[in-house]
Amino acid sequence: MAEAGLLCWSCGRPTGIEGKVTRSDSCPQCLADLRCCRGCRHFDPTRRFQCREVVETNVTNKEKNNFCDFFQMRDAVKRPGGISASLDSKEVHKKKFDDLFKE
Repeated sequence: MAEAGLLCWSCGRPTGIEGKVTRSDSCPQCLADLRCCRGCRHFDPTRRFQCREVVETNVTNKEKNNFCDFFQMRDAVKRPGGISASLDSKEVHKKKFDDLFKE
């Protein structure tokens, strides 16, 4: 069964927030700000100012709370087994890479 609600953009863990994200909300596990560019559904590293919306000024720190009018929390669903792999994705990817060269 899937768990609905906002997952932290930083650590991938559930935040317990299902409604509107306020500027003072932060992840209970890693304390990352949640109402920030990185936690927004419009965040896109490939776009101008890393946003899918047409913004006039760049938000320099994408990981800190801001007052953007376009902010909408990212819809996220926790699937069983899906979070643990993303938490240590660096280690997982390194192991997969190393396994390519084992005989």
